Amino acid sequence: MKKIISKIFNKTIFHEHNVNKIKVKSITSRQFPYNVEVIAENLNVPWAMDMSDNGNIYFTERYGAVRVIENGILNPQPLITLPNPFVSQGEGGLMGIALGSNFSQNHYLYVMYSYLQNNRVYNRVVRLIENNKRAYIDRILLDNIPGSQFHNGGRIKIGPDEKLYITTGDAINPSLSQNLSSTAGKILRLNLDGSIPSDNPFSNSPIYSYGHRNPQGLAWNSLNILYSSEHGQSAHDEINIIYAGCNYGWPLVQGDEDSTEVDLQKPLINSGEETWAPSGITFVNQGPWQGRLLVATLRGEQLLAISLNEDRTVVRNMESWFKNEYGRLREVIQGKDGSIYIATSNRDGRGNPDASDDRIIRLVPK
Repeated sequence: MKKIISKIFNKTIFHEHNVNKIKVKSITSRQFPYNVEVIAENLNVPWAMDMSDNGNIYFTERYGAVRVIENGILNPQPLITLPNPFVSQGEGGLMGIALGSNFSQNHYLYVMYSYLQNNRVYNRVVRLIENNKRAYIDRILLDNIPGSQFHNGGRIKIGPDEKLYITTGDAINPSLSQNLSSTAGKILRLNLDGSIPSDNPFSNSPIYSYGHRNPQGLAWNSLNILYSSEHGQSAHDEINIIYAGCNYGWPLVQGDEDSTEVDLQKPLINSGEETWAPSGITFVNQGPWQGRLLVATLRGEQLLAISLNEDRTVVRNMESWFKNEYGRLREVIQGKDGSIYIATSNRDGRGNPDASDDRIIRLVPK
């Protein structure tokens, strides 16, 4: 049963500071434009969500379960609980999920998870098939991605070009991010059958961009521009516009730093000396927040709403919502009806969970 949160956000205070010369303005006495509902609770570190055409929400729990909210009700039985050699250690485990565009016909789901091999952690991307409310692994699409207890990336999304995009972390080996022979510290791009697209920027390589530390969010706007969120080493978290073949600098630089050694792509915006720990992101194309890029933050414990210029390449301003309201926020997606869905991550070992954590929260336009 849905739980309605009755708080009225008419006295939301936004912290005022400069980030990349963008001032987060202080706003008072403003009516929050959404009603807030909790649609699932007592979850075990929900990591990623995607939604089918009929409105069912498929999501991963980091400890190995794929679950579904069907007709607004959480199915107590997982679609699948991953078997050995799956492993969930530190930041690793079951992470990204994406539903194929023909999901209603072929029931393909794509997930990324960690596993152990010879006492080493790796990550892989697999295709699942759902059948009668159960799922099984159908095909391994990409394997042997370097993994670790930390910095696994893990977000996967299907782009407007019907390609599969995958974020990978540096697996706490920063030099791998600049190594074009390694899939670590990259954004990767595959055909949906796991083959390498012929128009990828590096011949016979899944690499789409490189020089990333720990990217955990992917989203396209209405102009098909791709954005990614990325964790900095110490603050200096980034939101990037991703261009094919570009180098995003890690570990040579972070934030707005320059390099005379290589040609680098600077972030759209970075957090400066503040820590956001940005994770899931989504671009809103309807409703009260239309045109904004939403960013779920972990350490920052807030939802950032970034307003952009007309061509979506320059930040105009940024608002902060839910600061310290629900704890760590891991994921945010938009439903087809304009509702916004947020997943908390308070049971991930770094939060302070209460009796109902973790939760999936729905914002319904007023």
